Amino acid sequence: MASHLPGGADPSENRRVQRSQGFAEEVLNIIRSDIMSLRIPPDTRISIDHLARELGVSQTPIREALSMLEAMGLVTKRHYIGYCSAPQLNRKRLDELYEMRQLLEPYAARRTAQRMTPEMAETLRRLSGTMEPKNEVESYDQFAQLDAELHDAIAAGSGNDIIQESLSRLHAHFHIFRLRFHSEVTREAYLEHERLVNALTSGDADGAEQAMRDHIQKSYDRLLPFARD
Repeated sequence: MASHLPGGADPSENRRVQRSQGFAEEVLNIIRSDIMSLRIPPDTRISIDHLARELGVSQTPIREALSMLEAMGLVTKRHYIGYCSAPQLNRKRLDELYEMRQLLEPYAARRTAQRMTPEMAETLRRLSGTMEPKNEVESYDQFAQLDAELHDAIAAGSGNDIIQESLSRLHAHFHIFRLRFHSEVTREAYLEHERLVNALTSGDADGAEQAMRDHIQKSYDRLLPFARD
């Protein structure tokens, strides 16, 4: 197994964290961005010592960040090795992931449209409106985070806690965005989200279900060529 070392980084890049309020969250965001952008490759041991030196912090916020990333499904903890970035999705796991999404998310979208309230509509419009895609690495990572929040809000709106919990445990959005690091992904997904949110907020249950089904299928089609066997 490879180990994450600074070889892929620009040696002139200053990544030291400013010790201000919220710096622990900054540490989390930096490591998450490194994993999402493949700066830390999949299935790679993550050196806590190296990250602590590079970011100019103690090991404590590094360990806290890695623990949170483990809960997100982006990091695993292994005996005798320590923390590692999660393996990349293979074809079998990608197929299983999207099969589960197609079973649950279109129904969740239908139920959310049927239960739509002004407060729910405002939340969905706010999330969708902040997802205008950009080309920077940081914005790609942010798009993946907002994508997860949007889909979670739709699942929560269904009123079915088991559906929401099941989808949350898949950590789908972080895994799929690591498969293809490209602005085309965010642009196409953004337009699909617009159609989906418009149907949801107008209470169009049939339209919301179909928009979600189409979005999931198009997402699968975009990523399939990049999944390893």
